[in-house]
Amino acid sequence: MHVLPTPQYRGKWRRFFGKEYFILKRRWQWFTEKKAWAISKSSSTNDWFEVKSHRSLILRPLKDVAMYLQENKRTNLRLAIQPLNGILIKPGETFSLWKLVGRPTARKGYLEGLVLQNGTIQTGIGGGLCQLGNLLFWLFAHSPLTIVERYRHGYDVFPDVNRNVPFGAGATLSYNYIDLQVRNNTDETFVIELWLDETHLNGALKCNQPLEIVFHIEERYHQMNQQFWGGYSRHNRIVQVCTFSDGTCTEKLLVENHAIMRYSPFLETEKPMSSPESGKVL
Repeated sequence: MHVLPTPQYRGKWRRFFGKEYFILKRRWQWFTEKKAWAISKSSSTNDWFEVKSHRSLILRPLKDVAMYLQENKRTNLRLAIQPLNGILIKPGETFSLWKLVGRPTARKGYLEGLVLQNGTIQTGIGGGLCQLGNLLFWLFAHSPLTIVERYRHGYDVFPDVNRNVPFGAGATLSYNYIDLQVRNNTDETFVIELWLDETHLNGALKCNQPLEIVFHIEERYHQMNQQFWGGYSRHNRIVQVCTFSDGTCTEKLLVENHAIMRYSPFLETEKPMSSPESGKVL
């Protein structure tokens, strides 16, 4: 059983100054780190080979959440994907979401959206961009790119109604120290394509060469535990399964998730949970 500490509440000013401290610390790291960052864009990728594509619904009716926040999310996503769409990740380069997107502010046109603070739903400028982090993580997980930085919410807020990817198969975001970064350790070049339609956020990861590997994601060891302090927690592992052209397979643990649940684990959902031992392939 995984033992998680009792949730700790942090006051408004401690959260504010703590956040600004970590933002400055990350900016200093950007200034001093000698990394080859992915910053160039491709003019055309029509003849490139798709590695993985995915789409996620923009407007999701959520209990006790005003729908205008979901509408604002559409605006925030539209602004955030502009500097990311068409970005090339060349051999040896590192992709950083926040280094490209920059700080989401009202001056740039970002609106009030949904954010998670201390395990509760709050509002904040630029809220809702975690949907972008989730989609990008899912694309990267189906590729040979190496995930070097990824974070997950410490709380599981919403039950699995109409979920089509495993719990924890995403990435939370908060400018700029809670980032999503991947490094290209291959000899190929990859490109990110992102766009919105009327209902969905869409994304595709493409490569300049066809890959001879098929990637699958499996959820392993999913479980829900009651903690000693009375609440419930949720845990699993996300594993990347690589199948080569000769039929051989290798596995790599991508992430291990541990989260405090903010809803009853005994709520009925439209889709049954996978058993702890069996892998759910998506």
